[in-house]
Amino acid sequence: MLPTMLKFPAKILPLVRRIQFSTPRRPQLSSGGNLPGLSSLLLQTMDSAAPASPIRVFSTFSSPLDRPIDASSSIRKPLSLWPGMYHSPVTNALWEARSSIFERLLDPSIEGPPQSELIMKTPAQSRTSIVYNFSTDYILREQYRDPWNEVRIGKLLEDLDALAGTIAVKHCADDDSTTRPLLLVTASVDKMVLKKPLCVDKDLKMSGAVTWVGRSSIEIQIEVTQFEQENSLQSDSLALTAYFTFVARDSKTGKSAPVNRLTPETNQEELFLKEGEARDKLRKRKREEAKLIFDGGHSVHGEVKRLKNLLAEGRVFCDLPALADRDSILIRDTRLENSLICQPQQRNLHGRIFGGFLMHRAFELAFSTAYAFIGQRPCFLEVDHVDFLKPVDVGDFLRFKSCVLYTQLENHEKPSINIEVTAHVTKPEFRTSEVSNTFYFTFTVLEKGIRIRNVVPATEEEARRVIERIDAEKMFA
Repeated sequence: MLPTMLKFPAKILPLVRRIQFSTPRRPQLSSGGNLPGLSSLLLQTMDSAAPASPIRVFSTFSSPLDRPIDASSSIRKPLSLWPGMYHSPVTNALWEARSSIFERLLDPSIEGPPQSELIMKTPAQSRTSIVYNFSTDYILREQYRDPWNEVRIGKLLEDLDALAGTIAVKHCADDDSTTRPLLLVTASVDKMVLKKPLCVDKDLKMSGAVTWVGRSSIEIQIEVTQFEQENSLQSDSLALTAYFTFVARDSKTGKSAPVNRLTPETNQEELFLKEGEARDKLRKRKREEAKLIFDGGHSVHGEVKRLKNLLAEGRVFCDLPALADRDSILIRDTRLENSLICQPQQRNLHGRIFGGFLMHRAFELAFSTAYAFIGQRPCFLEVDHVDFLKPVDVGDFLRFKSCVLYTQLENHEKPSINIEVTAHVTKPEFRTSEVSNTFYFTFTVLEKGIRIRNVVPATEEEARRVIERIDAEKMFA
């Protein structure tokens, strides 16, 4: 869940309004030889803004291997800027822009009246861009590099979530500091398909804006582009498109609250508005259809036979293992699991664990599961539609469980491996455990001729999960 408080003190509003503008200048060393913190860099870039320029995120600009090592130099500090820091510089920069919201928790105006008049806003007023200077920023590049010199997708998912939250804040904020702030919650993320590999040596750009609003819901479109040539903002190609849906709640009553209206200015924005409305209707229809299927529709529609067929090979594995198909494997034999205690550093502005962190950790486990199953590095294809159903709080014992749910081997050139990751919130003191989120990732293989096993269920519950997932995949296609 990604709740976000929306009211800013008057003194910071000019800075927030200019978050999308910056100049790509280098940070200056302080008198102590340290690089300034990300918060000061962000404020500097917003203060000296140049119109229509995206945010540029800086860490440092050269490799320490390019100069003699000095034990007292700033190369070794501050430690928070070196690879291994929890949040990426992008996430830090975006959350810094909203850090003053913490102060609103103690502001008497939170008890004030709700916003009386909705404001008409254009998509341009919420548009925000972020540029990753991978080609020149050594530390930034190292923080996003995976072992195969590509961008870590899990960290990118975390950044997408942070950017969507900032865009939602910009659209819903008004100029009246006396009104009660809204609370924004991430409701869902549409399927995201990676169209091309993302190289960590070339600059990357994320850009997004509000494209559709309902009464209390907002759709945000974000595009990720990879620059084909160094330092060229013109030569780029689309790598990924994401749609986030937020819903607004009254911060005092918790009930749904109306959001500012959207006024498109161009023909393209008009088209986005119509497409967003169509997607909203489609989501509602598919949720109703999925509810019918998941509430027992299989037996009504003759799915008993499908269950028996799926279970047939699994029964052989359990009862006659010596006769089982060597090209198949049980779902339970592909499982991986990890766990953690949710820390305060992973919270959003409402004190709960934000959705980007959950997607990040789920992806890392899904990648490991696919890697162990295939026997070589998997190639990520897509993350399926995600609904954020239950919140995760600081201090919760969070368990991620993964498995290869099923494989699709009809296309021998590009077989697909479908990974399910379930996040469980466990409370040992109350002896309870419940599912917070379920994520579905799809991978394939890079090399031809790799033998991929068929995955079969051993229990009726596993067989039902496979059938429900296949049907849902067809429905959301």
